[in-house]
Amino acid sequence: IDLTFAGEFAIFEFMGRLGVLFLLFYLGLEFSIGRLVKSGKRILVAGTIHVGISLLCGFGFGLLMHWGLKEILVAAGAMTVTSSAIIAKVLVDLKRTANPETELILGIVMADDIFLAVYLSIVSGFVLSGATSPGEVLLSAGKALGFMAGVLVLSRVAMPWINRFLERLSDELFLLVVFAALFLIAGFGESLHVAEAIGALLFGLALAESDHRERVEHLILPFRDFFGALFFFSFGLSIDPTGLGGAVAPAVIAALVSMVGNFTAGMLAGRVSGLSHKASANIGLTIVARGEFSIVMANLGVAGGLLPVLQPFAALYVLILAVLGPVLAKHSTSIYDLLSRVFRWQRPKAKKRKITIPEAAQEARP
Repeated sequence: IDLTFAGEFAIFEFMGRLGVLFLLFYLGLEFSIGRLVKSGKRILVAGTIHVGISLLCGFGFGLLMHWGLKEILVAAGAMTVTSSAIIAKVLVDLKRTANPETELILGIVMADDIFLAVYLSIVSGFVLSGATSPGEVLLSAGKALGFMAGVLVLSRVAMPWINRFLERLSDELFLLVVFAALFLIAGFGESLHVAEAIGALLFGLALAESDHRERVEHLILPFRDFFGALFFFSFGLSIDPTGLGGAVAPAVIAALVSMVGNFTAGMLAGRVSGLSHKASANIGLTIVARGEFSIVMANLGVAGGLLPVLQPFAALYVLILAVLGPVLAKHSTSIYDLLSRVFRWQRPKAKKRKITIPEAAQEARP
């Protein structure tokens, strides 16, 4: 019995594609390249550690499943990028925004965003173009990187003119112009075999450096929420429930690999940055959650005609970590206490100093 309904409702698939565009566009708006540069070397190192370990875990998992190269690339990307929305909500709900490790957590999320832009561009060119020889792969990657560089450089050069032009527009015309540019850039990128989502992300990155960033965020938010929900809805419709059984074992294994890998990355990033074992453990247990961008990677695999199991695998994988991620973060103190007894992590002992008689008398006064 075929329980797949998305093929009968093409409008949902189309609106789901719009949802991807708005999600990635809004992500670009929230990210600032200038802010990352100002954040310093510590955040760049932490982000590199997380991306490197997560990517290696993804490649190792794909090899364990005996998947092909393209499937491994898609799975590795899905297992690397964290969910910025879930992590931000967890930090606020647990009142950890002022914790010493929070800046590093947000820095890791920003590094993931950069990785997503570059990785998705290269992999989409490889998967969607059907390139097989090394020369074709390099050509596809070159097109993707050239497209990225072209959009960012052109937007930076034209930014003074863009600011003046947008300033004169009413909200209605402002939205129409932004939407037209968004769809134009995304469509042009797709014609180069670069995922349309990358065009949306790049356009968001460009407008993030403009004088109208807050205005765009305010006006675009309802569209992001509406079409983003339809994206998840259309993704769910496209999955045949009878095919989920074959994806359970890979999803559970991938979730376990990601939890171990993220905890290791968080501990290393925290310790390298001079944080305590407890703060480092908080990092590793907070960045576990995965979300919409893992599903975007799975959709890329479907568009490229890869293994059908990638879609239900991504759905179950995201569901597991979206549920377990906040739970692990909430109980990070208990988990740290348990692990500290196993690995004998100790707090640094405070240095004792001799107190003179006048100092003792001063401290004894009420």
